[in-house]
Amino acid sequence: MTEPTPYTFVTASIDEAGTRLGISFRTADLAVSVLGADRHRPFLDISGLQARVSISTTGGGPVTDQDVALARQLADAATRYLAVCERLRTDQVTDQSDPVPSDEAAA
Repeated sequence: MTEPTPYTFVTASIDEAGTRLGISFRTADLAVSVLGADRHRPFLDISGLQARVSISTTGGGPVTDQDVALARQLADAATRYLAVCERLRTDQVTDQSDPVPSDEAAA
């Protein structure tokens, strides 16, 4: 099996509901940072060579209850993503280091 090639996939669609952009980062070559934490308008920034996503407060204004709720959802989703990645990586490493003996594989 060949090693997957990292990539970033960007789509744009326009219809009666408006314009929608989609960005899928399929790479670990990303920078994730929080900018503006010392000011009144923080930004969560996820960027790679091909694309960048910034998330900030509603309308670029002061932090609202909805902004806090979104930040909590992002943190919860990131925690779940980390747990799944760690579990899958552990499974992969275990599978690679514990090959099935050839006589058991034939059974």
